[in-house]
Amino acid sequence: MATTQPIRSKHQIRELAAFYLRRGHLRNHALIVMGLHTALRVSDLLRLRWDDVYDFENSRVRVSVDIVEKKTRKPKSIALNRAAVNALTLLAAGAAQRDRYIIENTATKYAISRIQAYRIIRAAAEALRFAGRVSCHSLRKTFGYHAWKSGVSPAVIMEIYNHSSLAITRRYLGVTQDDTNKVYLGVRLME
Repeated sequence: MATTQPIRSKHQIRELAAFYLRRGHLRNHALIVMGLHTALRVSDLLRLRWDDVYDFENSRVRVSVDIVEKKTRKPKSIALNRAAVNALTLLAAGAAQRDRYIIENTATKYAISRIQAYRIIRAAAEALRFAGRVSCHSLRKTFGYHAWKSGVSPAVIMEIYNHSSLAITRRYLGVTQDDTNKVYLGVRLME
């Protein structure tokens, strides 16, 4: 089985995030934006309900979301950045109802399946002609890769992912020989 890779190009990330927005598919747009900006596993992302992210008393998206991860059973608090809040705000205008799933199958009123989430992400990646394997997990890996590239310590990323070892996180980040070569060439101790 091919390994899912992070999306390394910020231009491609913007294209992916805008793909469904341009088509008016706000649910699919929110799926991609939330996946990119929360580093949640798709199983946790699909379990989110409007009560988790929306303050119904003040009619606005919350600034953070608290969950218990399905895989690790560990509590997690995630600050929602502007992109995530904007995507949820757009979707909330027509969809926010207490106890309903954010990424909902409108026919069944349940969350979409993991397979459907994969199809949504894969269809956009194929339409945009992305090289390599892009899946739901690519969104999670993309978050960590770009956090690392912006200077966030791998130990902090490990904590965000709830990984048990740095080796797992390093594999997630998709560190390539080009990345390590840039470090070798960039460190100038004698200048």
